Amino acid sequence: MTSPVGDGSNPRVALVVTSGSYRVAAFLTAADRCGVELTVATDAELPLIESVTIDLGETRSSAAAIAEAGPFTSVIAPDDAGVAIAAEAADLLGLSQNSPLSIARTRNKAMMRDALTAVVPQPRTWVVERGADVEAIIANFGGPCVIKPVSRSGSQGVIRINDPKTAEAVIERVRRILAVTGGNPNEALLLEEYIDGEEVAVEGVIESGGFRLLAIFDKPDPLNGPYFEETLYVTPSRHHPEVLTELERTTSMICDTLGLVSGPVHAEFRIVSGRVVVLEVAARSIGGQCGQALSFSGLSLEELLIMNSLGRDLPIAPPSTASGILMLPIPASGQLLSTQGVVEASAVPGITGVEIFIALGSRVVALPEGNRYLGFVFATGRDPEEVEASLRAAGELIAFDIHPDTDRVDPPVLPRTLRPHE
Repeated sequence: MTSPVGDGSNPRVALVVTSGSYRVAAFLTAADRCGVELTVATDAELPLIESVTIDLGETRSSAAAIAEAGPFTSVIAPDDAGVAIAAEAADLLGLSQNSPLSIARTRNKAMMRDALTAVVPQPRTWVVERGADVEAIIANFGGPCVIKPVSRSGSQGVIRINDPKTAEAVIERVRRILAVTGGNPNEALLLEEYIDGEEVAVEGVIESGGFRLLAIFDKPDPLNGPYFEETLYVTPSRHHPEVLTELERTTSMICDTLGLVSGPVHAEFRIVSGRVVVLEVAARSIGGQCGQALSFSGLSLEELLIMNSLGRDLPIAPPSTASGILMLPIPASGQLLSTQGVVEASAVPGITGVEIFIALGSRVVALPEGNRYLGFVFATGRDPEEVEASLRAAGELIAFDIHPDTDRVDPPVLPRTLRPHE
């Protein structure tokens, strides 16, 4: 473990993140631009980077290791894997950040549903213990349901159930997913009423105790199941202004109810006849590389999160252009042999970047067992319609060759990042 001391002239910020995160480099750049000393708390040694080695599966010991490497001005966790550790570490350091209890409410879906009961519209839910009569429970809903682990993220283990007679087999599949991903296969699962409607994502931060909206993303592709893999995110949202106001108001109310007092917030809703229904709330920023689609008066999302954690004013102006991301889901589990069409996709008007993050020869796992994407496509344009058209055109050009066998046939080669006009 490295415990850097720093020269004391700049604020020190701890970043809790997995070593394989897409976002380490972006936060290092942001820290330099913000005049901050950044220490990365992660699960592997990072050469040439000030770091603390932790076990992301052990919240208390990891939080203690971060506190021992302090003092820190703030502790940031941009992804689900680190938010509980960051809260515990901040608590040990005496920082005014989200409490471990408030973070637990966002990390455990059953706790979140309990806390939001009678506060905001949400799906009817039922906590399913092992051995419960699931077929009878589903019959009470009178329609399709969604089963999900209470402790997973990224749509991992989330499956729609249409026929009650298939429920037991689906639930056993979810329990196998938990077993192979380090979870507890015997944990209670959450059964939710399936809500049919257009889905949106709300991105924001909490400053001075209040929620501040950063962006609302439309998800133009239907997310009807059975596995809910996300593809398109486009902002600004094209929904009616009254719906957008209600999304912002409801997200603020949720943050207050859960006890969140600082940091990023990412919430997902379904819109049903103008009514907003909350699906998920997380005390983190938008996942993966999606933050690259956002710029705030020249600041990156990572810069904004560092500034927010330090209590600095956020000089945010409405963006002058529309933007969006196409996430490239893993179409099937197997070995990634090749990627085609990346150069052609990069040349599509409006596309600002195409990034493939999984090495050739790697084993890839599709949803619902997996929780990663093969890559991301970024676009800007005059309006959301133009952005969506660019992303769809680029996506049609990209293809992946995935062999169903797990044996590696070639040494791994990481594709280079391609951007237009290189």
